[in-house]
Amino acid sequence: MPAASNDPITDASSLAARFAAAAPGARRMLGHEFRTPSEALTAVAESVDPTADWDWYGEGGLVTELEARVAGLLGKPAVAFFPSGVMAQQAALRCWTDRSGSRRVALPDLSHVLRHELDGPALLHDLQYERLGSGRQLPTVEHLDAIPGPLGAALLEVPLREAGFVLPTFDELAEFSDRCRDRGVPLHLDGARLWDSTPHLGRSLAETAALADSVYVSFYKGLGAFAGAALAGPEDFVAEARQWRRRLGGTIFGMTAYASSALAGLDAHLPRMAEYHDRAVEIAALLHDRGLRVIPDPPHTREFVVYAPGDPEALREKVIQLLERDRVVAVRDWTPADVPGWSWTEVSIGSATMRGSAREVADAIASVALD
Repeated sequence: MPAASNDPITDASSLAARFAAAAPGARRMLGHEFRTPSEALTAVAESVDPTADWDWYGEGGLVTELEARVAGLLGKPAVAFFPSGVMAQQAALRCWTDRSGSRRVALPDLSHVLRHELDGPALLHDLQYERLGSGRQLPTVEHLDAIPGPLGAALLEVPLREAGFVLPTFDELAEFSDRCRDRGVPLHLDGARLWDSTPHLGRSLAETAALADSVYVSFYKGLGAFAGAALAGPEDFVAEARQWRRRLGGTIFGMTAYASSALAGLDAHLPRMAEYHDRAVEIAALLHDRGLRVIPDPPHTREFVVYAPGDPEALREKVIQLLERDRVVAVRDWTPADVPGWSWTEVSIGSATMRGSAREVADAIASVALD
C-alpha cells in the first residue's frame, strides 16, 4: 500500500489515478455496496425467476413485469421502460407539447434538463424554456403565474438535486398541480429520485404521482440498478412515448438485463428509503455539530450537500490520504463552491452506509473536511 503523502497534489489526473488504484476493496461510507461487474451480474442473475423469459425489443418478459410493477407503485394506467431518463423526459415533453401546440415548457432554473443535457430538448424538439424562479428557488404557484400565455407543459424536479435535493411540502406540490390543471397545462414530474421523497412528503408514491399527468423515475438512482428509467402516464400518452423511444434509438433488441437489475433494486432498496432518510438526518446533525454546513438542514431525502472551508484539490488529497491509510472512502469528490475558499460534496446514504454507525460515517466525512 503506498504511503500517504503530506503534501497536497493538485494535478487532477494524479489524484484520479491514486484514487482508482486505492479504491478497490476499500470500505465505502456512502451509497450502496460496491460490486465488481462479475459480482453485480451474479447477484442479479440469482434474483431472477428461472422461468422468466426474455423481452423482444422491450416487449414481454421481465421488461413487461417491471412496467406492470411500476404502474402499480405509481398508480398510473401505463408505463414504458426507457434505457435512459434523458430519453424518457424528451419523449414526455415532446408528446405533451405536440398535443398542446405550444413548445413552451416551464421548468426550474436548476433542472437537469437545463444543466446536464447539452440542450438536447431544444435542439431535437424545438422546446422553448420558461424559468420557474431562479437559482435555488423551488418553483411555486407564483412563479407559474408569472409566466403569461400558453404553455405546452410544466416540469417539476422532485427533489431538486442542484438545490441540495430539496423538496416542497405535499401541500405545495398539490397547489402547483391544481394551478396547472386550472390553466390546462400538463404537469410532468422529473422523479429520478421520487423513490427517496416519500418520507419527507408523508404520502405514498401513488398519491404523489397522482398530482402529475406523467412521471419519470430512474432505476439506478437510489435503487442501484445497472441503468434504465420508466415513464408513466395515460395509456395513449405512453403509447405515443413508445414511438418516440423508437425514433430516439431507445427500443433496443434486449432490455432484460436492465429490467432484472431494476426489479432487484426495487426489492432491496425501496423498502429501506425511510431508514436511509433517518440515517441521513442523523449524520447531517452530527456534521452540523462539528461545524460543517449542511443543505438542507435537516435533509429532505437520503441525500444532502455538505459545505466545507478549503480548496477542492486540498480536500481531495485528504480523501485519498484517508483511503490509502485506512482503506476508507469517505466521500467521492469535492467541487468549488460559489463562495471563494469553500467547497461542497454530495452525501448519499445507502446500504453501504448502514453497515456502520452514523457517528462512524460523520467522523470519516469530518476528517476529510476539517483541519
